[in-house]
Formats: sequence, C-alpha cells, structure tokens
Amino acid sequence: MNGWFLALVAREFRLAVRVGGGALIGVLFFLAVVTVIPFGVGPDLNLLSRIGPAILWIGALLSALLGLDRLFQADRDDGSLDLMLMAGQPLELVVLGKCLAHWVATGLPLVLAAPVLAVFLNLGPVAMGAVTLTLLVGTPALTLIGAIGAALTVSLRRGGLLLAVLVVPLTIPVLIFGVSAADAAVNDPVPFMTPFLILCALTLFSAVLGPVAAAAALRFAAD
Repeated sequence: MNGWFLALVAREFRLAVRVGGGALIGVLFFLAVVTVIPFGVGPDLNLLSRIGPAILWIGALLSALLGLDRLFQADRDDGSLDLMLMAGQPLELVVLGKCLAHWVATGLPLVLAAPVLAVFLNLGPVAMGAVTLTLLVGTPALTLIGAIGAALTVSLRRGGLLLAVLVVPLTIPVLIFGVSAADAAVNDPVPFMTPFLILCALTLFSAVLGPVAAAAALRFAAD
C-alpha cells in the first residue's frame, strides 16, 4: 500500500506544479493580497502590526482556494477518476494522497513565504514565528476542507465560484483559531497553547472527515 500511495502523491505533485503554475501562482496571489491591504488601511505601522496576522491568514486562505477546483476535475475529464474508483484501493486514501500533494505544491510555499511577507506588515520576530507556525499547522486543514467542496462540484463546469461559497464558511473556525494563536503569541490575551492546540485538533479532525466526505461525494458523482 505504501508504494502506490507514494506513487500517487508524486504523480499528483507533478501535475499540481505543471497545471496553473502551482506554487508560483499561489505565492504571487498571496503577495498581492498582503501588499494591497496596507494601502487600504494606511501607513500606521502599529495598526499593521496588530492586524498583520489576520491579513496573512486571510491571504493564505484565499491563495489556498486557487486550484482547488482542479483537484478532481482533471481526473474526471480524462477518465482517471473512474479508474481510481475501480482500482480497488480505498478512495479515502486516494483523496488523502491528492490533498497531501496539493498542500505540498501550493500550501507549503505559502508557509515559507509568510515570514518574508510579514516584513511588509511590520511584524516582529515573535509574530513572524507564530504566524508561520500556525500556518504550517492550519493550512493542511484548508486543503482538506477544500477537497470536500471540490468533490461536491466535480461534476459542474466552472464550479470554482460555488466551491468558494461552500468552502469559505467551513474554514472560518480554522481562521479564527489560527489568528487567535498568532495574536496570543504577540499580545498575550490568552495562553498561546490554548488556541494553537484547538487549531491542531481542527486539522486532525479535517484529516479524518475531509477524505471520507470527499470520497462519498466522488462516489455519488460517479453514479
């Protein structure tokens, strides 16, 4: 099982990088969001440092939505999805492998870019580390939740807008606790570990529920 799973992840990673620019498009969009918002809120560095974690998390959330509509769409169009359904392998593991490859190709570069973009928001070293750590833990949940929306809209042409409408409300708890943990490390309104552990729990819960729900939606779409 390990062999085919690793082969699947490697295949999906190569496809994710080739189609739509992968990491480059996501990082560029992330950069655009982070650089445009300061022009809207003004040159107040203290204000930017206070809302910086929230800006980075919102930018990461919007960037993570890019390419999610193609997570299963290409496989459905070329017939690969039907072969996956008939291969006899657990479809939940197939979905998990595709999500892992998608996160490595698009989510991980956002995490690596966060400390650099935090400079634009006047964040200190502690805030940079806290935001980066929360993004590292929380962005996999964004991909796993997004996989549910991608599976639900796989049979629809140009379902990207509907996918965003479905996914964004489900990601609000991840966004809340990700920003809360980052703020706690800087402003200390609550202990850092409390929201951080809840964020970890949300990611683990998404790792269990996301593949199961997405696999059920794919089976329903194939009928």
